[in-house]
Amino acid sequence: LGQGISIPVALGAIFLMGIVFTLISVTGVRSWILRNLPSSIAHGAGIGIGLFLLLIAANGVGLVVSNQAGLPVKLGEFTAFPVMMSLIGLALIIGLEKMQVKGGILWVIIAITVVGLIFDPNVTFNGQVFKMPSFGEESLFLQLDIMGALQPAILPVVFALVMTAVFDATGTIRAVAGQADLLDKDGQIINGGKALTSDSVSSLFSGIFGTAPAAVYIESAAGTAAGGKTGITAIVVGVLFLLMLFFQPLAFLVPNYATAPALMYVGLLMLSNVSKLDFDDFVGAMSGLICAVFIVLTANIVTGIMLGFAALVIGRVVSGDFKRLNIGTVVIAVVLVAFYACGWAI
Repeated sequence: LGQGISIPVALGAIFLMGIVFTLISVTGVRSWILRNLPSSIAHGAGIGIGLFLLLIAANGVGLVVSNQAGLPVKLGEFTAFPVMMSLIGLALIIGLEKMQVKGGILWVIIAITVVGLIFDPNVTFNGQVFKMPSFGEESLFLQLDIMGALQPAILPVVFALVMTAVFDATGTIRAVAGQADLLDKDGQIINGGKALTSDSVSSLFSGIFGTAPAAVYIESAAGTAAGGKTGITAIVVGVLFLLMLFFQPLAFLVPNYATAPALMYVGLLMLSNVSKLDFDDFVGAMSGLICAVFIVLTANIVTGIMLGFAALVIGRVVSGDFKRLNIGTVVIAVVLVAFYACGWAI
């Protein structure tokens, strides 16, 4: 949209991206990428995504805000109600998790929502619980323009969406699976093929329903941290989301400072990936940390992964440790660097 592309054409591009994304998954290309994802980069992605979650949550409640001079962020208004509630909520979650209280994260979200109803004038309940959903006149359902997206000028956008989806979602699903202890002894995702295919197929429906690309999100780690590690969890959550369409007034009651502590807590948990880095393999460990740091500094998972791959390959060659490289890792590094060098990244 920032490039002046109309919404229907953009949705058509998303739909085409979903088709290519699905083909890449079912043909095993994504599985090949995962097999050639060095463990140091995988752990680095987990660390970076954890930091990214912390930044998103902290920024959402005003704990950290944009800085007009100097470094990009600075401390927000510490005594603001949302900030204080978020920090108290985070401390409560940590305490409850230490005590192994079942549903501790959910109890904190409910408790802070109740406190917000009492003390925050911005959180109000008008007595309405049920409301019929409506697409409205501005619905984007079936508004995609596939032929427009096939124009030569738009195809680079489709390519950029595909590349971003492949490496962003693949890196995220690997990090979330690692955080959920769903990796086998070789560091591969258990039943990863099914997870990757379902993830990509969902993107096909994004263009049809007029939404942003539907893929695994880093916030999914909040569910795995609470113990949801199977497909049944995803099905139940999906059904509950559908039900919430009819209970919109209740959904809007929950302020962002009630859910922010959960994201902060999960972000902190994912930082434990630092202990999994093998510092005896100095080049690998440093490459993983480069990946982690630049995910949060650039607010882009793919950028961090690209820089981590580049640092790993160059570091191995310079240190004479190139025998530890495989052709797959080198190919992925070259493709990612070329993707950015040619200006296709979004």
